[in-house]
Amino acid sequence: MRCARILVCCGLLLAPARPVPGADPPRPLRVVTYNVLHGGFGLGGDGQHLEERLAMAIEVLRGLDVDVVGLQEASSGRRRGDVAARLAAALGLHHVRAPAGYRWVGRLASWVMGFDEGPAVLSRFPIVAWNVVRLSSCDHWYGRVLLCATLDTPWGSLDACSTHTGSSTCQLRSLTRLLQGRRGRAPLILMADLNSTPDTSGVKHLVADGLVDTFRTANPDAPGFT
Repeated sequence: MRCARILVCCGLLLAPARPVPGADPPRPLRVVTYNVLHGGFGLGGDGQHLEERLAMAIEVLRGLDVDVVGLQEASSGRRRGDVAARLAAALGLHHVRAPAGYRWVGRLASWVMGFDEGPAVLSRFPIVAWNVVRLSSCDHWYGRVLLCATLDTPWGSLDACSTHTGSSTCQLRSLTRLLQGRRGRAPLILMADLNSTPDTSGVKHLVADGLVDTFRTANPDAPGFT
């Protein structure tokens, strides 16, 4: 069973950084993480009913009035276009995307096929900076990356990060180390498909390092979504 999680640093974004006397406080930040399921690189570009699923996703995300969306498996192809850019345009959001995938031989193959996939961040607020770093391979053949975007929000700067990892503890420890390197910059929210459940050692390591599993905190007994 796979588990998508939103994890944040403690005390994140409950009030404006500098309250303005007499002004209405901003509403709570609305964040969604979503594995798009790229559906492969079929020449038709509609792997596993991609177009239908995108239409449903746009409808749901618009109804939620989201502020920030973390995508995993956000693909780009000759026929389907850039899925993250399409979602962002439909929702009126800023976006940035980073291809994951194979090493240099695989990148050549991706170019030949005209297809790649990776994490993305969509934001109602301006993206003032972003960067992408590779996670340790941990003997996995597929390269994983961490994408972080710095957002200019009413609460101040916010680092919004998206990633899609394997289930190995090694890779989640690599993710933890990369997030540790961002400490002191701004509050951080991690939106991820970790291919893990909350009771696994890799997720426990992230939480022990100071991240808060927001879904589990708000829903201590619910099984969650997968």
